[in-house]
Amino acid sequence: MIPTATYRIQFRNGMTFDRAAALVPYLKRLGISHLYASPIFTATSGSTHGYDVTDANEIDAVLGGREGFDHMVRVLKAEGLGLILDIVPNHMAASLENPWWRDVVENGQDSRYARHFDIDWSRRLTLPFLGDTFETVLEAGDISVKADPKTGKPALAYFKTFYPLNPATYAGREQEVITDKAAVDSLHDQQPYRLMSWRDAKRDLSYRRFFEITGLAGVRVEDAQVFDDTHRLILELVRNGAVDGLRVDHVDGLADPKAYLERLRQEAGPDCYITVEKILGEGEHIASDWPISGTTGYEFIAALSDALVEGNKLDGLRAAYETVVGAPVDMAGELRAAKLLMADNNFQGEVSTLLKLAMQIGETEEGPQISEASVRSALRELLVSFPVYRTYGTETGLPPEGKHMLDKVLHDIRGGQHAPDEASLAFLARILRGEVTPASAEQAALFRTRFQQLTGPLMAKSVEDTLFFRQHMALALNEVGAEPLPRQFSLARFHEEMKTRLEKQPDALSGTSTHDTKRGEDARARLYVLTEAPQLWAEAVTRWRHINEASVQTLEDGPAPEPAVEWMLYQALAGVWPADLQASDAEGLKALEERFTAYVEKAIREAKLRTNWGDSNEAYEEAVLGYARQLLSPENSVFLQDFTDTLKPIIRAGLVNSVTQTIIKLTAPGVPDIYQGSESLDLSLVDPDNRREPDFDLLQQRLPERKKPTSADEEDWQSGRLKQQVIAMLLHLRQEAPSLFCAGDYVPIEAQGKRGENIIAFARADEDDALIVITPRLVFNALHPGLTAQDRWAETEIALPPNLANRRYRDLCTGKTIDPKERIAVNWIFADHPFALLVAQ
Repeated sequence: MIPTATYRIQFRNGMTFDRAAALVPYLKRLGISHLYASPIFTATSGSTHGYDVTDANEIDAVLGGREGFDHMVRVLKAEGLGLILDIVPNHMAASLENPWWRDVVENGQDSRYARHFDIDWSRRLTLPFLGDTFETVLEAGDISVKADPKTGKPALAYFKTFYPLNPATYAGREQEVITDKAAVDSLHDQQPYRLMSWRDAKRDLSYRRFFEITGLAGVRVEDAQVFDDTHRLILELVRNGAVDGLRVDHVDGLADPKAYLERLRQEAGPDCYITVEKILGEGEHIASDWPISGTTGYEFIAALSDALVEGNKLDGLRAAYETVVGAPVDMAGELRAAKLLMADNNFQGEVSTLLKLAMQIGETEEGPQISEASVRSALRELLVSFPVYRTYGTETGLPPEGKHMLDKVLHDIRGGQHAPDEASLAFLARILRGEVTPASAEQAALFRTRFQQLTGPLMAKSVEDTLFFRQHMALALNEVGAEPLPRQFSLARFHEEMKTRLEKQPDALSGTSTHDTKRGEDARARLYVLTEAPQLWAEAVTRWRHINEASVQTLEDGPAPEPAVEWMLYQALAGVWPADLQASDAEGLKALEERFTAYVEKAIREAKLRTNWGDSNEAYEEAVLGYARQLLSPENSVFLQDFTDTLKPIIRAGLVNSVTQTIIKLTAPGVPDIYQGSESLDLSLVDPDNRREPDFDLLQQRLPERKKPTSADEEDWQSGRLKQQVIAMLLHLRQEAPSLFCAGDYVPIEAQGKRGENIIAFARADEDDALIVITPRLVFNALHPGLTAQDRWAETEIALPPNLANRRYRDLCTGKTIDPKERIAVNWIFADHPFALLVAQ
């Protein structure tokens, strides 16, 4: 069953099954068809997200266990709602709380789970969880042999962590406490694992990890037994009807995503709604032969920017940013630098593994021997040149689209200024294509898999978690799924993307906020406005930098914050600023400061320029955080008053953008996903800020029974009540006409006249039903106080295509019947609401 709308709930941090069950009447009233749950299986103690699973076949007791889960399901079913689960097939927690992992640590290759995890068993299992090297920790006396208080068995004790010893290595010495360093060292050498510093993980790791997180170990679900063992409870819940859909986390991390999805579909059945978390590059589409409904919708966010960004003025904002920074920004060069940092540093162990495999293959292949240095250079260039997350080769080689992508990458490399040795490049290309001798086929397949499992994390960490925290011209464009290189923005592109969406994945989720987005949807909608007013923003930043220049500190490595970071701070603050926060509200400023400074610390560490997570630069961080705190100090009244005054028209235009993007999400191709609380205003920052629990009590109080939206009251806009009412109205319409939204044509409609460029208009139409959507865009200059509503949209009309003209329509918001003939005057249709939703009668 395809949902008509999903509602994502973040379990943990106080959210339990019982609490979620209590929200079901509200979700039904909102018009939701399926609750969409974050991972619910047993995870590490204190987990805030659930992706660090320790038992895939047990529902976490912290959430209410199986009993609580079953109760929630009964409540959902009683109200006619379905349930979608977020599942994590790619990895599990590399934690001793995970009984499978613990068994592997204790028994090594003799463990029945030794092949469940993606471990290189040609050497000892590396456990990179020490504060320093094993030798240093041993010398300091921080490690000894003691009985594990939970099991009573001897273990290598490191503070409160007890690493089990292999039983064969302590036979007859069960009760001993060993503190002698030489004896402890000798015993450690006999274990199937090797304790090491966390700092060495990026260079030397014997298991595949999730991105850079050593606490998450890759799982080999490509093995039939591993699939069965990790999906036993998941499939039981699908087959018994408790679960109606599955969201597959990080599908690109799997060895063979297509084969996995085919097995999942076979086991889950044809009616299970399956989507995958997958970032699509520019012009990339989900493979048509994947048996799924589509992605979780990051590409939809990117498409919305085409509708809401003023592309004609973006160069002005870029010029202003470059003036502040003091140099032109070369995004292609910056992207390359970020990717090289990842390849040479953060993922150097994974790159070394690929290099070792390639050299082994080279030894068995005919032809001239190629130096390791030459192959390393070519491999590095291949990795950093990939424009998408990955290709989808299998044991036999690359499919046609993968070969096409590889050929394009090779062409670009050969024609670029960093072209490596041709023989080495061609050699690696042959491995990826599977053009090797039978003797090398197995190793070539392993190389191909490892290469494909690396390009995704390398891309994600380079773009989303480095470049997007370095370049701040327009923070609204620094979003998961966005294109990292400059591109054109236009309404025509948006319409084409929606047509393609209807053709390629009409049942995919359409998200605007998630637990992984860099900022909330309404913060992004507000910051889009800056592309309409680059000069105003540039002048404001100049004033604010002058007002706060005394808070800039001069350090040995430069000013702190540097000009680019100052620009970022003002823009990030503009996005998160509560619409009703006054410059004199000391309590409100303090509450915002706590959230904002946490974001600032993360932002400058993710940038990896003057500080980072592994080696923090305390002097720099304190200087930047001090500057951020000063911005929000009640004593900084001159700045705060100027900031709030400047922000007022931006906030107003941003609220219009918020409603527009909401209407588009609810009516364009795709299944709208409402992230918890974003049915009201979502001005959140990057996680953990975006994972805070919303005020569900207030949300329930604000939603009346099927009341028509009102827009006359400014408070309804600023509080998010109008947005919530629009959502409820349109979600109920989706339930009443599911085929219209699932399969109805997407018809762009032309707006003509004085404000034609400021209108987005389209229709969804099938043989029986039609909905015309007319919403405003780029309204910053249209909203100034001197204009009445009639003046604002005067001389602007909607020209209806023949199949929509000369029909009667009902205005969803007012209930009025209208007969527009062939044209609709915008100032007339916007008389009651600054948007129109017209249903054919």
